[in-house]
Amino acid sequence: MQTGNLALMATATNRPLSPHLQIWKWGPAMAVSILHRATGTVNAIAGLGVLLWWLGALVSGPEAYATFAACAKTWYGQIVLFGITASVFIHAASGVRHFVLDIGAGFELETNKMWSILSPVIGIALAVAFWAVLLLA
Repeated sequence: MQTGNLALMATATNRPLSPHLQIWKWGPAMAVSILHRATGTVNAIAGLGVLLWWLGALVSGPEAYATFAACAKTWYGQIVLFGITASVFIHAASGVRHFVLDIGAGFELETNKMWSILSPVIGIALAVAFWAVLLLA
């Protein structure tokens, strides 16, 4: 390696620059990718927290479980539980989309855009159907 070439590379102004967020246009694929990461985080933090509370209440006896059940039946408890459920289903639908992309399919622009829009919609629809079965059964 020559020292002169390194100095030339460091001062060259015609080298390509990495694109920044101001250059990229937001699209459904970018949004669903970020949503996939966000739902994974929600599942790991909120989902795990509620799961551990439920399991702890389950093994702690009837009084502790009654406290958990009372909180879960309130309007805000129902919102939290539905939010976690929706997060799980959205993450799963997006994960299926990522799996299809990983096997090399669905890279066409229109196909990618369609599945980027449909994956969160499918996840929400599955969450609503899940809760409908729970509440109506």
